[in-house]
Amino acid sequence: MERIVVFYLVMILGSMLGVLSSSSWRDDQEGVIISPSQLKMFVDELPDMPRIQAFDVVNGVSKPKSLEIGMFKKYWKFHRDLPPTPVFAYGTSQHTATVPGPTIEALYGVDTYVTWQNHLPSEHILPWDPTIPTAIPSTKKGIPTVVHLHGGIHQSDSDGNSNSWFTAGFKERGPTWTKATYHYPNMQQPGNLWYHDHAMGLTRVNLLAGLSGAYIIRHHEVEAPLGLPNGDYEFDRPLVIFDRSFLKDGSIYMNSTGNNPNIHPQWQPEYFGDAIIVNGKAWPRMIVRRRRYRFRIINASNARFFRFFFTNGLDFIHVASDSAYLGRPVTTNETLLAPSEIADVVIDFSRSKSDFAILANNAPYPYPSGDSVNKANGRVMKFIIRRKREVDTWRVPSNLIKYPSPALSSASSTRYIAMYEYTSATDEPTHLYINGKSYDEPVTETPKAGTSEVWNVINLTEDNHPLHIHLGLFVVMDQTALVNVEKFKACMTSFNDAIKCQIGRYARGKRLEVPAHEKGWKNVYKMTPGYVTKILVRFSYIHSNASYGFDATAEPGYIYHCHILDHEDNVMMRPLKFVK
Repeated sequence: MERIVVFYLVMILGSMLGVLSSSSWRDDQEGVIISPSQLKMFVDELPDMPRIQAFDVVNGVSKPKSLEIGMFKKYWKFHRDLPPTPVFAYGTSQHTATVPGPTIEALYGVDTYVTWQNHLPSEHILPWDPTIPTAIPSTKKGIPTVVHLHGGIHQSDSDGNSNSWFTAGFKERGPTWTKATYHYPNMQQPGNLWYHDHAMGLTRVNLLAGLSGAYIIRHHEVEAPLGLPNGDYEFDRPLVIFDRSFLKDGSIYMNSTGNNPNIHPQWQPEYFGDAIIVNGKAWPRMIVRRRRYRFRIINASNARFFRFFFTNGLDFIHVASDSAYLGRPVTTNETLLAPSEIADVVIDFSRSKSDFAILANNAPYPYPSGDSVNKANGRVMKFIIRRKREVDTWRVPSNLIKYPSPALSSASSTRYIAMYEYTSATDEPTHLYINGKSYDEPVTETPKAGTSEVWNVINLTEDNHPLHIHLGLFVVMDQTALVNVEKFKACMTSFNDAIKCQIGRYARGKRLEVPAHEKGWKNVYKMTPGYVTKILVRFSYIHSNASYGFDATAEPGYIYHCHILDHEDNVMMRPLKFVK
Protein backbone atom coordinates (compact mmCIF):
# COMPACT_ATOMS: atom_id res chain seq x y z
CA MET A 1 0.00 0.00 0.00
CA GLU A 2 2.87 2.38 0.85
CA ARG A 3 4.39 1.94 -2.62
CA ILE A 4 1.05 2.71 -4.26
CA VAL A 5 0.72 5.91 -2.25
CA VAL A 6 4.29 6.97 -3.16
CA PHE A 7 3.58 6.22 -6.81
CA TYR A 8 0.49 8.42 -6.89
CA LEU A 9 2.23 11.21 -5.02
CA VAL A 10 4.98 11.20 -7.67
CA MET A 11 2.36 11.17 -10.43
CA ILE A 12 0.64 14.19 -8.85
CA LEU A 13 4.01 15.95 -8.61
CA GLY A 14 4.64 15.18 -12.28
CA SER A 15 1.27 16.65 -13.21
CA MET A 16 2.03 19.82 -11.26
CA LEU A 17 5.33 20.19 -13.14
CA GLY A 18 3.74 19.79 -16.54
CA VAL A 19 5.00 16.25 -17.05
CA LEU A 20 1.67 14.84 -18.14
CA SER A 21 1.23 16.81 -21.34
CA SER A 22 -1.92 15.84 -23.20
CA SER A 23 0.01 15.17 -26.39
CA SER A 24 2.51 12.70 -25.01
CA TRP A 25 1.55 10.83 -21.82
CA ARG A 26 -0.20 7.79 -23.28
CA ASP A 27 -1.37 4.41 -22.09
CA ASP A 28 0.92 1.64 -23.27
CA GLN A 29 -1.78 -0.38 -24.96
CA GLU A 30 -1.33 -3.25 -27.38
CA GLY A 31 -1.73 -2.04 -30.93
CA VAL A 32 -1.03 1.65 -30.27
CA ILE A 33 2.60 1.28 -31.34
CA ILE A 34 2.92 0.82 -35.07
CA SER A 35 4.66 -2.39 -36.12
CA PRO A 36 7.77 -1.70 -38.22
CA SER A 37 6.59 -4.48 -40.56
CA GLN A 38 3.85 -2.08 -41.67
CA LEU A 39 6.49 0.32 -43.02
CA LYS A 40 8.16 -0.74 -46.24
CA MET A 41 11.92 -0.37 -46.24
CA PHE A 42 14.01 1.59 -48.73
CA VAL A 43 11.20 3.70 -50.21
CA ASP A 44 12.36 7.18 -49.13
CA GLU A 45 15.38 8.91 -50.65
CA LEU A 46 18.23 9.70 -48.27
CA PRO A 47 18.17 13.44 -47.58
CA ASP A 48 21.31 15.55 -47.42
CA MET A 49 20.62 17.93 -44.56
CA PRO A 50 20.82 21.66 -45.27
CA ARG A 51 24.34 23.08 -45.04
CA ILE A 52 25.12 26.27 -43.13
CA GLN A 53 28.45 27.94 -43.89
CA ALA A 54 29.76 29.17 -40.55
CA PHE A 55 32.01 31.86 -42.08
CA ASP A 56 31.84 34.70 -44.57
CA VAL A 57 34.17 35.16 -47.52
CA VAL A 58 35.12 38.78 -48.17
CA ASN A 59 37.48 39.52 -51.09
CA GLY A 60 38.61 35.91 -51.03
CA VAL A 61 39.35 35.93 -47.29
CA SER A 62 37.33 33.88 -44.79
CA LYS A 63 35.90 35.94 -41.95
CA PRO A 64 34.08 35.10 -38.69
CA LYS A 65 30.33 34.80 -38.93
CA SER A 66 27.42 35.09 -36.52
CA LEU A 67 24.59 32.59 -36.83
CA GLU A 68 21.16 32.41 -35.27
CA ILE A 69 19.86 28.86 -35.00
CA GLY A 70 16.59 28.11 -33.29
CA MET A 71 14.78 25.15 -31.83
CA PHE A 72 11.23 24.80 -33.15
CA LYS A 73 8.30 22.48 -32.78
CA LYS A 74 7.09 21.28 -36.18
CA TYR A 75 5.95 18.16 -38.04
CA TRP A 76 8.38 15.85 -39.82
CA LYS A 77 7.82 12.94 -42.24
CA PHE A 78 10.05 10.08 -41.13
CA HIS A 79 8.52 7.66 -43.65
CA ARG A 80 6.31 7.78 -46.71
CA ASP A 81 3.58 5.80 -44.95
CA LEU A 82 3.76 7.49 -41.52
CA PRO A 83 1.61 10.49 -40.62
CA PRO A 84 3.67 13.63 -39.91
CA THR A 85 5.43 13.39 -36.55
CA PRO A 86 5.59 16.19 -33.95
CA VAL A 87 9.30 16.92 -33.41
CA PHE A 88 11.70 19.51 -32.03
CA ALA A 89 14.03 20.64 -34.80
CA TYR A 90 17.05 22.92 -35.27
CA GLY A 91 17.07 25.48 -38.06
CA THR A 92 17.28 29.13 -39.02
CA SER A 93 13.46 29.24 -39.11
CA GLN A 94 10.57 26.91 -38.36
CA HIS A 95 10.09 26.33 -42.08
CA THR A 96 13.73 25.36 -42.71
CA ALA A 97 14.28 23.41 -39.45
CA THR A 98 15.10 19.72 -39.96
CA VAL A 99 15.64 16.45 -38.09
CA PRO A 100 18.56 16.08 -37.76
CA GLY A 101 19.46 19.76 -37.87
CA PRO A 102 21.47 21.51 -40.56
CA THR A 103 25.10 20.52 -41.07
CA ILE A 104 27.27 23.41 -39.90
CA GLU A 105 30.52 23.74 -41.88
CA ALA A 106 33.33 25.65 -40.16
CA LEU A 107 36.90 26.48 -41.15
CA TYR A 108 39.98 25.92 -39.05
CA GLY A 109 41.01 29.15 -37.33
CA VAL A 110 37.89 31.09 -38.34
CA ASP A 111 35.63 31.94 -35.41
CA THR A 112 31.97 30.97 -35.41
CA TYR A 113 29.40 32.66 -33.19
CA VAL A 114 26.02 30.98 -32.70
CA THR A 115 23.06 32.37 -30.83
CA TRP A 116 20.99 29.32 -29.96
CA GLN A 117 17.36 30.36 -29.61
CA ASN A 118 14.63 28.35 -27.88
CA HIS A 119 11.25 28.72 -29.61
CA LEU A 120 9.74 25.59 -28.06
CA PRO A 121 6.26 25.45 -26.51
CA SER A 122 5.53 25.21 -22.79
CA GLU A 123 4.87 21.43 -22.82
CA HIS A 124 7.05 18.61 -24.04
CA ILE A 125 5.96 16.18 -26.75
CA LEU A 126 7.45 13.27 -24.74
CA PRO A 127 7.09 12.10 -21.13
CA TRP A 128 9.85 13.12 -18.75
CA ASP A 129 10.59 12.31 -15.14
CA PRO A 130 10.87 14.91 -12.33
CA THR A 131 12.28 12.38 -9.85
CA ILE A 132 15.73 12.34 -11.47
CA PRO A 133 17.94 15.47 -11.28
CA THR A 134 16.21 17.66 -13.86
CA ALA A 135 16.15 21.24 -15.10
CA ILE A 136 12.74 22.51 -13.98
CA PRO A 137 11.75 26.17 -14.49
CA SER A 138 10.41 27.87 -11.37
CA THR A 139 7.24 28.84 -13.24
CA LYS A 140 6.76 25.21 -14.36
CA LYS A 141 6.47 26.59 -17.91
CA GLY A 142 8.79 26.10 -20.84
CA ILE A 143 11.16 23.38 -22.03
CA PRO A 144 14.76 23.84 -20.85
CA THR A 145 17.41 23.38 -23.55
CA VAL A 146 21.13 24.04 -23.94
CA VAL A 147 23.43 23.11 -26.83
CA HIS A 148 26.67 21.16 -26.50
CA LEU A 149 29.06 20.98 -29.45
CA HIS A 150 30.32 17.44 -28.97
CA GLY A 151 34.07 17.29 -29.61
CA GLY A 152 34.47 21.06 -29.53
CA ILE A 153 37.47 22.69 -27.86
CA HIS A 154 36.41 26.06 -26.49
CA GLN A 155 35.71 27.97 -23.27
CA SER A 156 33.25 26.37 -20.86
CA ASP A 157 30.64 29.14 -21.11
CA SER A 158 30.14 27.96 -24.71
CA ASP A 159 30.24 24.25 -23.88
CA GLY A 160 26.57 23.73 -23.05
CA ASN A 161 26.88 22.97 -19.36
CA SER A 162 23.84 20.99 -18.25
CA ASN A 163 22.86 23.71 -15.78
CA SER A 164 23.24 26.50 -18.35
CA TRP A 165 19.78 25.77 -19.76
CA PHE A 166 17.25 28.33 -20.87
CA THR A 167 13.60 28.39 -21.91
CA ALA A 168 11.87 30.18 -24.78
CA GLY A 169 12.95 33.80 -25.09
CA PHE A 170 15.49 33.23 -22.27
CA LYS A 171 12.60 33.84 -19.84
CA GLU A 172 14.13 31.39 -17.38
CA ARG A 173 17.76 30.40 -17.16
CA GLY A 174 19.69 27.74 -15.31
CA PRO A 175 22.10 28.51 -12.44
CA THR A 176 25.24 28.46 -14.63
CA TRP A 177 23.79 30.31 -17.65
CA THR A 178 26.04 33.20 -18.68
CA LYS A 179 25.34 34.27 -22.27
CA ALA A 180 23.13 33.70 -25.29
CA THR A 181 25.82 33.64 -28.01
CA TYR A 182 28.35 30.83 -28.04
CA HIS A 183 31.86 31.26 -29.44
CA TYR A 184 33.50 28.38 -31.30
CA PRO A 185 37.10 29.39 -32.23
CA ASN A 186 37.62 26.26 -34.41
CA MET A 187 41.34 26.20 -33.53
CA GLN A 188 41.41 22.42 -33.15
CA GLN A 189 42.32 19.71 -35.63
CA PRO A 190 39.98 19.24 -38.65
CA GLY A 191 37.31 16.63 -38.12
CA ASN A 192 33.76 15.67 -37.31
CA LEU A 193 31.71 17.01 -34.43
CA TRP A 194 28.01 17.12 -33.71
CA TYR A 195 25.76 19.38 -31.69
CA HIS A 196 22.92 18.28 -29.47
CA ASP A 197 20.88 19.23 -26.44
CA HIS A 198 22.46 18.79 -23.01
CA ALA A 199 19.87 20.09 -20.50
CA MET A 200 20.05 18.48 -17.07
CA GLY A 201 17.83 15.39 -16.87
CA LEU A 202 16.22 16.12 -20.26
CA THR A 203 18.99 15.19 -22.69
CA ARG A 204 17.41 11.84 -23.58
CA VAL A 205 13.96 13.28 -24.33
CA ASN A 206 15.20 16.40 -26.11
CA LEU A 207 17.35 14.29 -28.44
CA LEU A 208 14.53 11.82 -28.97
CA ALA A 209 12.40 14.78 -29.99
CA GLY A 210 14.97 15.63 -32.67
CA LEU A 211 17.60 18.05 -31.31
CA SER A 212 20.89 17.00 -32.91
CA GLY A 213 22.94 17.87 -35.99
CA ALA A 214 26.39 17.54 -37.63
CA TYR A 215 29.25 20.06 -37.42
CA ILE A 216 32.38 19.74 -39.58
CA ILE A 217 35.65 21.63 -39.18
CA ARG A 218 37.57 21.74 -42.46
CA HIS A 219 41.22 22.69 -43.00
CA HIS A 220 41.76 22.99 -46.75
CA GLU A 221 45.55 23.36 -46.62
CA VAL A 222 45.90 20.16 -44.61
CA GLU A 223 43.08 18.10 -46.13
CA ALA A 224 43.24 18.92 -49.85
CA PRO A 225 46.56 17.11 -50.46
CA LEU A 226 45.05 13.89 -49.13
CA GLY A 227 42.80 13.54 -52.19
CA LEU A 228 39.87 12.25 -50.12
CA PRO A 229 36.30 13.25 -50.92
CA ASN A 230 36.12 16.50 -48.98
CA GLY A 231 33.48 19.17 -49.29
CA ASP A 232 31.93 17.83 -52.49
CA TYR A 233 28.32 17.41 -51.41
CA GLU A 234 27.65 14.49 -53.76
CA PHE A 235 30.52 12.38 -52.47
CA ASP A 236 31.05 13.66 -48.91
CA ARG A 237 27.93 13.03 -46.79
CA PRO A 238 27.23 13.02 -43.05
CA LEU A 239 24.96 10.14 -41.98
CA VAL A 240 23.23 10.86 -38.67
CA ILE A 241 21.76 7.54 -37.52
CA PHE A 242 19.38 6.81 -34.65
CA ASP A 243 16.46 4.55 -33.71
CA ARG A 244 12.84 5.44 -32.98
CA SER A 245 9.47 3.76 -32.47
CA PHE A 246 6.21 5.37 -33.55
CA LEU A 247 2.56 5.37 -32.60
CA LYS A 248 -0.08 4.94 -35.27
CA ASP A 249 -0.70 8.68 -35.36
CA GLY A 250 2.97 9.20 -36.27
CA SER A 251 4.08 10.41 -32.83
CA ILE A 252 7.38 9.22 -31.39
CA TYR A 253 6.75 6.44 -28.88
CA MET A 254 8.55 6.52 -25.55
CA ASN A 255 7.44 4.30 -22.71
CA SER A 256 5.59 6.42 -20.16
CA THR A 257 6.11 3.95 -17.29
CA GLY A 258 9.46 3.46 -15.59
CA ASN A 259 11.07 0.12 -14.79
CA ASN A 260 10.74 1.11 -11.10
CA PRO A 261 7.53 3.15 -11.22
CA ASN A 262 7.34 3.52 -7.42
CA ILE A 263 10.76 5.20 -7.54
CA HIS A 264 10.88 6.82 -10.99
CA PRO A 265 7.45 7.02 -12.69
CA GLN A 266 8.91 7.30 -16.20
CA TRP A 267 12.71 6.78 -16.33
CA GLN A 268 13.92 3.62 -18.04
CA PRO A 269 17.60 2.57 -18.21
CA GLU A 270 17.72 2.50 -22.03
CA TYR A 271 15.58 3.62 -24.97
CA PHE A 272 15.41 1.39 -28.05
CA GLY A 273 13.29 1.90 -31.14
CA ASP A 274 12.69 -0.58 -33.95
CA ALA A 275 12.81 1.86 -36.88
CA ILE A 276 16.33 2.89 -37.92
CA ILE A 277 16.47 6.51 -39.05
CA VAL A 278 19.20 7.93 -41.30
CA ASN A 279 19.21 11.69 -41.92
CA GLY A 280 15.60 11.89 -40.84
CA LYS A 281 14.18 8.99 -42.91
CA ALA A 282 13.43 5.41 -41.85
CA TRP A 283 15.54 2.89 -43.80
CA PRO A 284 16.22 5.24 -46.73
CA ARG A 285 17.83 4.49 -50.07
CA MET A 286 20.56 6.31 -51.95
CA ILE A 287 21.54 6.02 -55.60
CA VAL A 288 25.33 6.03 -55.91
CA ARG A 289 27.85 5.88 -58.73
CA ARG A 290 30.53 3.19 -59.03
CA ARG A 291 33.23 5.17 -57.29
CA ARG A 292 34.40 6.25 -53.84
CA TYR A 293 32.14 8.06 -51.39
CA ARG A 294 32.94 9.42 -47.96
CA PHE A 295 30.42 9.00 -45.14
CA ARG A 296 30.80 10.69 -41.76
CA ILE A 297 28.65 8.30 -39.69
CA ILE A 298 27.35 9.67 -36.39
CA ASN A 299 25.57 7.34 -33.97
CA ALA A 300 23.01 9.77 -32.49
CA SER A 301 21.00 7.07 -30.69
CA ASN A 302 20.12 7.28 -27.01
CA ALA A 303 21.40 3.81 -26.15
CA ARG A 304 21.68 1.63 -29.28
CA PHE A 305 25.08 0.40 -30.41
CA PHE A 306 25.43 -0.35 -34.11
CA ARG A 307 27.74 -2.97 -35.57
CA PHE A 308 27.58 -2.01 -39.21
CA PHE A 309 28.38 -4.31 -42.12
CA PHE A 310 27.43 -4.61 -45.78
CA THR A 311 25.41 -7.62 -46.85
CA ASN A 312 27.35 -7.80 -50.14
CA GLY A 313 30.77 -7.74 -48.48
CA LEU A 314 31.86 -4.17 -49.15
CA ASP A 315 34.50 -2.81 -46.76
CA PHE A 316 34.83 0.32 -44.64
CA ILE A 317 38.02 2.29 -45.17
CA HIS A 318 38.43 4.28 -41.96
CA VAL A 319 40.14 7.65 -42.35
CA ALA A 320 39.12 9.28 -39.06
CA SER A 321 37.49 8.40 -35.75
CA ASP A 322 35.40 10.88 -33.77
CA SER A 323 36.95 14.33 -34.31
CA ALA A 324 40.47 13.37 -35.44
CA TYR A 325 42.09 11.83 -38.52
CA LEU A 326 43.95 8.56 -38.28
CA GLY A 327 47.63 8.36 -39.17
CA ARG A 328 46.90 5.70 -41.78
CA PRO A 329 43.68 4.35 -43.31
CA VAL A 330 42.37 1.10 -41.84
CA THR A 331 40.09 -1.30 -43.74
CA THR A 332 37.49 -3.39 -41.90
CA ASN A 333 34.47 -5.47 -42.92
CA GLU A 334 32.43 -4.24 -39.95
CA THR A 335 32.52 -1.38 -37.51
CA LEU A 336 31.04 -1.03 -34.02
CA LEU A 337 29.76 2.42 -33.03
CA ALA A 338 28.55 3.31 -29.55
CA PRO A 339 26.11 6.17 -29.00
CA SER A 340 27.87 9.47 -29.92
CA GLU A 341 30.82 7.81 -31.68
CA ILE A 342 31.70 8.89 -35.21
CA ALA A 343 33.23 6.73 -37.94
CA ASP A 344 34.62 8.66 -40.92
CA VAL A 345 34.83 6.09 -43.71
CA VAL A 346 35.29 5.77 -47.45
CA ILE A 347 33.19 3.21 -49.32
CA ASP A 348 34.36 2.14 -52.77
CA PHE A 349 31.20 1.11 -54.63
CA SER A 350 33.23 0.16 -57.72
CA ARG A 351 34.18 -3.00 -55.83
CA SER A 352 30.58 -4.20 -55.56
CA LYS A 353 29.69 -7.25 -57.65
CA SER A 354 26.00 -6.44 -57.38
CA ASP A 355 23.85 -3.43 -58.21
CA PHE A 356 22.89 -2.74 -54.60
CA ALA A 357 24.37 -2.85 -51.12
CA ILE A 358 22.45 -2.97 -47.85
CA LEU A 359 24.03 -1.41 -44.79
CA ALA A 360 23.05 -3.72 -41.93
CA ASN A 361 23.48 -3.96 -38.16
CA ASN A 362 23.89 -6.94 -35.83
CA ALA A 363 24.75 -5.37 -32.45
CA PRO A 364 22.73 -6.79 -29.51
CA TYR A 365 20.79 -4.30 -27.42
CA PRO A 366 21.61 -3.41 -24.71
CA TYR A 367 25.21 -4.02 -25.74
CA PRO A 368 26.89 -6.43 -25.38
CA SER A 369 24.60 -9.04 -23.77
CA GLY A 370 21.10 -7.93 -24.75
CA ASP A 371 18.58 -9.03 -27.35
CA SER A 372 19.51 -9.97 -30.89
CA VAL A 373 18.44 -7.64 -33.67
CA ASN A 374 15.30 -8.33 -35.66
CA LYS A 375 14.56 -7.60 -39.32
CA ALA A 376 13.60 -4.00 -38.57
CA ASN A 377 16.56 -2.88 -36.49
CA GLY A 378 18.95 -5.18 -38.35
CA ARG A 379 18.64 -3.09 -41.55
CA VAL A 380 19.84 0.51 -41.85
CA MET A 381 19.69 1.70 -45.47
CA LYS A 382 20.11 0.60 -49.09
CA PHE A 383 22.55 1.84 -51.70
CA ILE A 384 21.46 1.38 -55.32
CA ILE A 385 24.64 1.24 -57.41
CA ARG A 386 24.63 2.41 -61.00
CA ARG A 387 26.05 -0.13 -63.42
CA LYS A 388 28.21 2.20 -65.46
CA ARG A 389 31.82 2.36 -64.33
CA GLU A 390 33.58 5.72 -64.41
CA VAL A 391 36.89 7.39 -63.70
CA ASP A 392 37.22 8.13 -60.00
CA THR A 393 38.98 11.40 -59.14
CA TRP A 394 39.05 10.63 -55.40
CA ARG A 395 41.67 8.47 -53.70
CA VAL A 396 42.63 7.13 -50.28
CA PRO A 397 46.30 7.90 -49.57
CA SER A 398 48.54 5.49 -47.68
CA ASN A 399 49.24 8.18 -45.07
CA LEU A 400 46.72 10.58 -43.58
CA ILE A 401 47.45 13.03 -40.72
CA LYS A 402 49.88 11.96 -38.03
CA TYR A 403 49.62 13.77 -34.71
CA PRO A 404 52.30 13.70 -31.99
CA SER A 405 52.30 10.32 -30.29
CA PRO A 406 51.21 10.15 -26.65
CA ALA A 407 53.51 8.79 -23.97
CA LEU A 408 52.52 7.44 -20.57
CA SER A 409 55.65 9.05 -19.14
CA SER A 410 54.17 12.46 -19.96
CA ALA A 411 51.20 11.97 -17.62
CA SER A 412 51.12 14.30 -14.62
CA SER A 413 48.43 12.34 -12.72
CA THR A 414 46.82 8.91 -12.56
CA ARG A 415 43.11 8.60 -11.73
CA TYR A 416 40.69 5.74 -11.19
CA ILE A 417 37.19 6.19 -12.59
CA ALA A 418 34.67 3.54 -11.47
CA MET A 419 31.28 3.03 -13.09
CA TYR A 420 28.48 1.73 -10.84
CA GLU A 421 24.87 0.67 -11.36
CA TYR A 422 22.39 0.64 -8.47
CA THR A 423 19.27 -1.53 -8.44
CA SER A 424 15.99 -1.85 -6.57
CA ALA A 425 14.72 -4.85 -4.61
CA THR A 426 13.40 -6.23 -7.92
CA ASP A 427 16.94 -5.97 -9.39
CA GLU A 428 15.89 -3.19 -11.76
CA PRO A 429 18.30 -0.24 -12.25
CA THR A 430 17.43 2.85 -10.22
CA HIS A 431 20.40 5.11 -11.06
CA LEU A 432 24.02 5.01 -12.16
CA TYR A 433 27.00 6.85 -10.72
CA ILE A 434 30.65 7.47 -11.51
CA ASN A 435 32.95 6.90 -8.53
CA GLY A 436 29.87 6.40 -6.38
CA LYS A 437 29.06 10.12 -6.56
CA SER A 438 26.17 12.13 -7.90
CA TYR A 439 26.72 15.03 -10.26
CA ASP A 440 26.15 17.60 -7.51
CA GLU A 441 28.84 16.31 -5.18
CA PRO A 442 32.11 18.31 -5.08
CA VAL A 443 34.39 17.99 -8.09
CA THR A 444 37.18 15.43 -7.78
CA GLU A 445 38.75 15.57 -11.27
CA THR A 446 40.84 18.77 -11.42
CA PRO A 447 43.44 18.63 -14.22
CA LYS A 448 45.66 21.45 -15.43
CA ALA A 449 45.34 22.69 -19.01
CA GLY A 450 48.30 21.65 -21.14
CA THR A 451 48.90 18.40 -19.22
CA SER A 452 48.19 14.72 -19.77
CA GLU A 453 46.64 12.27 -17.32
CA VAL A 454 46.17 8.51 -17.13
CA TRP A 455 42.60 7.49 -16.37
CA ASN A 456 41.90 3.87 -15.43
CA VAL A 457 38.20 3.42 -16.12
CA ILE A 458 36.72 0.48 -14.19
CA ASN A 459 33.39 -0.81 -15.47
CA LEU A 460 31.63 -2.65 -12.65
CA THR A 461 28.32 -2.99 -14.52
CA GLU A 462 27.02 -5.42 -17.12
CA ASP A 463 26.65 -2.78 -19.84
CA ASN A 464 29.20 -1.24 -22.14
CA HIS A 465 29.38 2.50 -21.34
CA PRO A 466 30.70 4.94 -23.96
CA LEU A 467 32.71 7.46 -21.93
CA HIS A 468 32.82 11.02 -23.27
CA ILE A 469 35.16 13.66 -21.84
CA HIS A 470 34.36 17.28 -22.65
CA LEU A 471 37.38 19.25 -23.91
CA GLY A 472 39.87 16.39 -23.56
CA LEU A 473 40.98 13.96 -26.25
CA PHE A 474 42.44 10.60 -25.34
CA VAL A 475 44.16 7.51 -26.66
CA VAL A 476 43.20 4.04 -25.43
CA MET A 477 46.29 2.26 -24.16
CA ASP A 478 44.85 -1.13 -23.15
CA GLN A 479 41.84 -3.00 -21.76
CA THR A 480 42.41 -5.62 -19.08
CA ALA A 481 39.78 -7.95 -17.64
CA LEU A 482 39.19 -8.06 -13.91
CA VAL A 483 39.60 -11.44 -12.20
CA ASN A 484 37.45 -12.32 -9.16
CA VAL A 485 35.12 -9.55 -10.28
CA GLU A 486 32.53 -10.05 -7.53
CA LYS A 487 35.14 -9.89 -4.78
CA PHE A 488 36.61 -6.71 -6.23
CA LYS A 489 33.14 -5.24 -6.74
CA ALA A 490 32.26 -5.96 -3.09
CA CYS A 491 35.38 -4.14 -1.95
CA MET A 492 34.69 -1.19 -4.24
CA THR A 493 31.10 -1.02 -3.03
CA SER A 494 32.36 -0.76 0.54
CA PHE A 495 35.31 1.61 0.05
CA ASN A 496 34.98 3.13 -3.46
CA ASP A 497 38.78 3.22 -3.59
CA ALA A 498 40.60 1.27 -6.30
CA ILE A 499 43.98 1.62 -4.57
CA LYS A 500 42.64 0.47 -1.20
CA CYS A 501 40.95 -2.46 -2.95
CA GLN A 502 44.31 -3.37 -4.54
CA ILE A 503 43.20 -3.11 -8.13
CA GLY A 504 46.58 -4.43 -9.25
CA ARG A 505 45.63 -7.85 -7.85
CA TYR A 506 42.46 -7.96 -9.92
CA ALA A 507 43.35 -6.29 -13.23
CA ARG A 508 45.26 -9.36 -14.43
CA GLY A 509 42.83 -11.04 -16.79
CA LYS A 510 42.50 -11.24 -20.54
CA ARG A 511 43.56 -8.22 -22.56
CA LEU A 512 41.44 -6.87 -25.37
CA GLU A 513 43.23 -5.54 -28.41
CA VAL A 514 42.21 -2.01 -29.32
CA PRO A 515 40.94 -2.11 -32.92
CA ALA A 516 43.41 -0.51 -35.33
CA HIS A 517 40.89 2.09 -36.48
CA GLU A 518 40.33 3.17 -32.86
CA LYS A 519 43.97 3.58 -31.83
CA GLY A 520 44.04 7.26 -32.69
CA TRP A 521 42.73 10.23 -30.71
CA LYS A 522 39.17 9.78 -29.46
CA ASN A 523 36.63 11.78 -27.45
CA VAL A 524 34.40 8.72 -26.82
CA TYR A 525 35.33 5.12 -26.16
CA LYS A 526 33.45 1.94 -25.29
CA MET A 527 34.17 0.81 -21.71
CA THR A 528 33.85 -2.97 -21.71
CA PRO A 529 32.01 -4.49 -18.71
CA GLY A 530 34.28 -6.25 -16.25
CA TYR A 531 37.39 -4.53 -17.64
CA VAL A 532 39.77 -1.75 -16.71
CA THR A 533 40.31 0.53 -19.69
CA LYS A 534 43.46 2.63 -19.48
CA ILE A 535 43.33 5.90 -21.42
CA LEU A 536 45.84 8.72 -21.78
CA VAL A 537 43.90 11.98 -21.73
CA ARG A 538 45.43 15.07 -23.30
CA PHE A 539 44.16 18.49 -22.21
CA SER A 540 45.67 20.53 -25.04
CA TYR A 541 45.50 20.80 -28.82
CA ILE A 542 46.68 17.46 -30.20
CA HIS A 543 47.94 18.89 -33.53
CA SER A 544 50.37 21.28 -31.85
CA ASN A 545 50.58 20.14 -28.21
CA ALA A 546 49.98 23.80 -27.39
CA SER A 547 47.82 24.71 -24.45
CA TYR A 548 44.38 26.17 -25.10
CA GLY A 549 44.05 29.74 -26.35
CA PHE A 550 41.45 30.49 -23.67
CA ASP A 551 41.08 30.21 -19.92
CA ALA A 552 39.98 26.62 -19.27
CA THR A 553 39.66 27.35 -15.54
CA ALA A 554 36.77 29.78 -16.04
CA GLU A 555 33.30 28.87 -14.82
CA PRO A 556 31.08 26.92 -15.17
CA GLY A 557 33.60 24.19 -16.01
CA TYR A 558 33.25 20.98 -18.02
CA ILE A 559 31.91 17.48 -17.46
CA TYR A 560 32.53 13.84 -18.37
CA HIS A 561 29.85 11.20 -18.58
CA CYS A 562 28.46 8.02 -20.07
CA HIS A 563 26.93 8.82 -23.45
CA ILE A 564 24.03 6.41 -23.09
CA LEU A 565 21.67 9.32 -22.61
CA ASP A 566 19.33 7.52 -20.23
CA HIS A 567 22.34 6.80 -18.00
CA GLU A 568 23.73 10.32 -18.27
CA ASP A 569 20.38 11.77 -17.19
CA ASN A 570 20.30 9.56 -14.05
CA VAL A 571 23.19 10.56 -13.26
CA MET A 572 26.27 8.90 -14.76
CA MET A 573 27.95 12.26 -15.09
CA ARG A 574 30.55 14.17 -13.11
CA PRO A 575 31.99 17.70 -13.19
CA LEU A 576 35.46 18.35 -14.61
CA LYS A 577 37.15 21.48 -13.29
CA PHE A 578 40.48 22.84 -14.52
CA VAL A 579 42.85 24.48 -12.07
CA LYS A 580 45.79 26.82 -12.56
